[in-house]
Amino acid sequence: MTEPLLTVSDLSVTFNPKTKPVYAVRGVDYTVAPGEFLGIVGESGSGKSVSSMAVMGLLPSSAQVEGSIRFDGQELLGKNDREMSRLRGGDIAMVFQDPLSALTPVYTIGQQIVEGLRLHDRSLTQHAARTRAEELLRVVGIPNPARRLDAFPHEFSGGMRQRAMIAIAIANDPKLIIADEPTTALDVTIQAQILDVLQTAKDMTGAAVVLITHDLGVVAGNADRVAVMYAGRIVETAPVEPLFREPVMPYTIGLLRSMPNMTAARTERLVPLEGRPPLLTQKPTGCPFADRCPAVIDACRDGEPALIAPTITQAGTGAITNAGGDTVADIATGAAVSAPAVLVDHTAACIRRDEIAAGTLERSEIFPRPDDVPEATIDHGDDVVLELTDVVKTFPLTKGALFRRQIGEVHAVDGISLTLKRGQVLGLVGESGCGKTTTIMEILELAGAQQGTIRVNGVDTASLSKKDRLAIRRDIQVVFQDPMASIDPRLDIGSVIGEPLTVHGVAKDEIRRRVREVLELVGLEPSYIDRYPHEFSGGQRQRIGIARALIVEPKILVLDEPVSALDVSVQAGVINLLEDLKHRLGLSYLFVAHDLSVVRHIADDVAVMYLGRIVEYGDGDKVFSDPQHPYTRALLSAVPVPDPSAEAARGRILLDGDLPSPTERIDGCRFRTRCPLYQLLDEGRQEQCRTVDPRLQDVHGRGVACIQTDQEHLLTERVGAVV
Repeated sequence: MTEPLLTVSDLSVTFNPKTKPVYAVRGVDYTVAPGEFLGIVGESGSGKSVSSMAVMGLLPSSAQVEGSIRFDGQELLGKNDREMSRLRGGDIAMVFQDPLSALTPVYTIGQQIVEGLRLHDRSLTQHAARTRAEELLRVVGIPNPARRLDAFPHEFSGGMRQRAMIAIAIANDPKLIIADEPTTALDVTIQAQILDVLQTAKDMTGAAVVLITHDLGVVAGNADRVAVMYAGRIVETAPVEPLFREPVMPYTIGLLRSMPNMTAARTERLVPLEGRPPLLTQKPTGCPFADRCPAVIDACRDGEPALIAPTITQAGTGAITNAGGDTVADIATGAAVSAPAVLVDHTAACIRRDEIAAGTLERSEIFPRPDDVPEATIDHGDDVVLELTDVVKTFPLTKGALFRRQIGEVHAVDGISLTLKRGQVLGLVGESGCGKTTTIMEILELAGAQQGTIRVNGVDTASLSKKDRLAIRRDIQVVFQDPMASIDPRLDIGSVIGEPLTVHGVAKDEIRRRVREVLELVGLEPSYIDRYPHEFSGGQRQRIGIARALIVEPKILVLDEPVSALDVSVQAGVINLLEDLKHRLGLSYLFVAHDLSVVRHIADDVAVMYLGRIVEYGDGDKVFSDPQHPYTRALLSAVPVPDPSAEAARGRILLDGDLPSPTERIDGCRFRTRCPLYQLLDEGRQEQCRTVDPRLQDVHGRGVACIQTDQEHLLTERVGAVV
């Protein structure tokens, strides 16, 4: 058997051990074989990043690290910083979550790659190092690498900065690459590019990869083996296929059932994991997941379960071994059996692992799907509550300090038209910088559009007086992306939620009564009314944000990335809440997001935005099942699916480069610079794309801004050939 490249044994990391200890990592064991791709998955605070920083020797002095980390036959714990520096960037490389923080802003990208090369190979000349740096940028897909070597990090987009980080990581042909959430802050199309580059880097160098992420879909399409972390421990490990098909730890089961899935039925309810992970200021005395686990029994609190393989007896109900390990007793009958089946390479930290593995404790029974909430009985007909017609928003580009002059324009929103009906959800999707947030800010301002018209409940916002504007503001409320940033930390939540009523002159006693009602409506205890924001989890804070929006009984909610800042287990509860509120209260949502799996789950209609324009718009089921615009197809193909078999069978459409700057005016179709279909067309059709600026036209019952929809078969054939 091949010796593991990396062996982590009984790793524990404690911060501030002598004052206020935080047990961030406790007894972690895992191995990584040469060339293996290991995915480490878990929620925020589970210890994923701390364990990887311990391997790199990058933890602060306040951290007490115990256990063993053996890399390529040598023990890393106990090495000083000079000794670790010889390994870092050489045999072991790391790709950090935030490349802008990891790259030095005062040095060019080329200088930073060259520095890493020459530090580990003193014989390398400056010219040879620069040539190698140019080659590395070309490998990771950065255009014009010779010129880009002299660019500074702030001149790169987020995706290009992450590519540069990967180039630095693979510069010295490492044996191990640790990638810590490398795609978390990126759009789904750029995420697909970065994961493709990471696979290319692995294939090119032969390195093993440890990918740390909270996204099970990313792991499903890339990893060979998966380790799931919770509360500082690994709670389940398995090869990728068995873990997704037959998870054994209830936490893993809950994670998988809480994720929106592009291949599942759209109407299928998500399963939230109630509660929050335990504080790590004390060591758990029992299973750390017990307080959130529906399958908990008294024995779960008697001690932390060991991470071992499940065994299945001939009776099929699980087994218990004796001290010698020679015989086992069947859990159900107590009868002695001699040949239990052990799940190969599959371990779980749960005392009920055998029952779950055998199927006597059904996974669907542990985390059943919530019941549907009945729809409001009101027939809304075709009432339109929000309508945008040819809306344009530009921002001037100016130059000069004393005498400022305009030198150009940013075309943030460029002639979009949308309609939101009462009781419906309109999903607005697209990459960062496409104009989604500018669109909703134009709506919320209620001051009329720069060009075009915005109508709320049939009233043109440009014609509103100050008094009318205050009155209509009750009808349209917003829920922001970051709940903590949008809530005043100095106010108790009763004051936070009741503030909109204060603006409208409601009496204090009435405000307090309605705050209690709305807290109950969003699934929080009314007794929480006097607590402060820091006392709540992320999901609870987002519920507070929703409660504040609902307090004035609006007709429309504008939701700006409402779940993107939340862990997947928490976001399921918020999505279910939004669906329930829509059904109960007959609300209309304008749902802005970049996560298409979430939008597919909740939206009735979908508008896909690119560079200030709507490129596809129509019924959500039609858009997701049969996308017609090449950009929509690329977006959907880039969404990770938490199913290894489905991921392996899918054809991926990778877009070239990043979203162009909205200051540029592109002749013809503005998507053609990245369009995968454009590259497959003959010269005559390409000329059409270069000269004709497409507008929305009806194609199979939805609007599509593409003049080449009759050529979509070319893209289908190309994707099929790649698969």
